[in-house]
Amino acid sequence: MAFIVTAACVDCKYTSCVPVCPVEAFHEAPDRVYINPDTCIDCNACVSECPVDAIYAEREVPENLQEWIKLNADEAAKNPIITGTHDPLKGPKCVDPNAG
Repeated sequence: MAFIVTAACVDCKYTSCVPVCPVEAFHEAPDRVYINPDTCIDCNACVSECPVDAIYAEREVPENLQEWIKLNADEAAKNPIITGTHDPLKGPKCVDPNAG
């Protein structure tokens, strides 16, 4: 089983989840990140680091986000590995992790 990045990451792309991954399973697209299910070791380290709650265990992905399981598998292979952080995109639907 792997962890899955879902729709909440799109246009936000906070990368605080990336450096905690011990196996470099994250891949970066222009507007989001994906987790490679073949690399992910199901360690759960990334989940608590995501300020927009975009990451789920595969078995816990909500019904309306199930297509993201295949998207992560397909798109991770097409995009480069990311190992560090950078400024988020801060799209209109993103939350400020420092608010609150």
